[in-house]
Amino acid sequence: MQMDNQFPPRKVPSFCSFRYGLSLLLHFCNVVIMAQRMCLSLTMVAMVNSTDALGSPNTSTEEHLDHIKNPVYNWSPKIQGIIFSSVFYGVLITQIPVGYLSEKYSIKKMIGSALCLSSLLSLLMPMAAEGGEAFLLACRVVQGAAQGSVFIAQHVMWAKWAPPLERGRLTSLSLSGILLGSFIVLLVTGFICQSLGWPMAFYIFGACGCALSLLWFVLFYDDPKDHPCISISEKEYILSSLNQQVSSRTQSLPIKAMIKSLPVWAIAFGSFAFHWTNNIMVLYTPTFISSKLHVNIKENGLLSALPYLFAWSFGILAGHLSDFFLSRNILRLVTIRNLFNTLGLLLPAFFSVCLLYLSFSFSSTTIFLILASSTGTFCMAGVLINGLDIAPSYYGFLKGVTAVIGMIGGLISSTLCGVILNQDPESAWFKIFFLMAIINVICLLFCLVFGKAEIQDWAKDIQEHTRL
Repeated sequence: MQMDNQFPPRKVPSFCSFRYGLSLLLHFCNVVIMAQRMCLSLTMVAMVNSTDALGSPNTSTEEHLDHIKNPVYNWSPKIQGIIFSSVFYGVLITQIPVGYLSEKYSIKKMIGSALCLSSLLSLLMPMAAEGGEAFLLACRVVQGAAQGSVFIAQHVMWAKWAPPLERGRLTSLSLSGILLGSFIVLLVTGFICQSLGWPMAFYIFGACGCALSLLWFVLFYDDPKDHPCISISEKEYILSSLNQQVSSRTQSLPIKAMIKSLPVWAIAFGSFAFHWTNNIMVLYTPTFISSKLHVNIKENGLLSALPYLFAWSFGILAGHLSDFFLSRNILRLVTIRNLFNTLGLLLPAFFSVCLLYLSFSFSSTTIFLILASSTGTFCMAGVLINGLDIAPSYYGFLKGVTAVIGMIGGLISSTLCGVILNQDPESAWFKIFFLMAIINVICLLFCLVFGKAEIQDWAKDIQEHTRL
């Protein structure tokens, strides 16, 4: 098969290059961001006093450990739930504004400042908890906004740093840090809380984030042509491979054309299905393990962490395979995107159904659960970067919009699962997994029929655009 014409057949420089170093740096930034976000879910076990229900709302007590090392608070389950979800609202409100602004302002400053802010708030989190749940809520919302800014702005940087033949590898390497961060925090946070006290978890992850933000400001430049450390050959390779795609955007956002664009809706549907599935597997895997496998909390934690390790591996594998198929002219770009969309949406649905009918032992249940939770990351080489193919000049805004649509899907699925489990515990998992499978198949069919991988007419730098 012939490769899309917009990709010049050039020799790809060595893996040991500056752009891969930046991708690895961003990988570790994502590790720290997810650690800062998720550690509260585990430290809350040590932060909450479940034995003194009649105490005042924010009274600290001593139970085996010194008050300074492990302060304890009397927060109700309702308050805990609000604290957990508060970071999500901060992430949600930043997606579209940051996506739009990241195309106009410095990515270096946006990511570095947001990472630094999130890290400083992590350092302040124990003090905020001491001040009361209101202060902690405020910190979590602002931290969510900072983390949401990092997640969206980092996509835009690849419009200038990622040659088309390497987009899969570079983006999957950087984004897979989100998964590795989740795995690491599930493994080490309990140990930190037990050995050093729960505040140290926030101090350690916050300090790591501050160090990485400083490193980011030193090493990253918005445009490779301005970077003083990159080699001349690598700079020329990046610029020559992108000279037909990246240009200064002078026209306004073609909102009407975006709304009418079926490829944009294909990305939106794919994002909706991905987040629907991902939220179910992330939030309810411990519940499923507890109800089906009947293991203790330590084993539950280990089994809940394993899918993140496999997801991290699958995400990196997907990026390398997609670029391999493209650079060798084995498949066209649109075929590659469709292939990984199919794997990322169909495999989790398939293995979830296998959980219902083929889980005859502990081992088979564990294997199907890990595969159902981890194979969705094949979408990293599909719908999650497809916007960079069809509209590189508007990628930030497009990513923000489709991310919001995806988050709405995740919010609906997590809420609906709670309702189903509460109303009908006996057949709840059957309903949850089959509904997930139906939604994934419908959204996948829409992606396969209407998805594209070439720059759309409305995204080209010409004057004849439909504008709002």
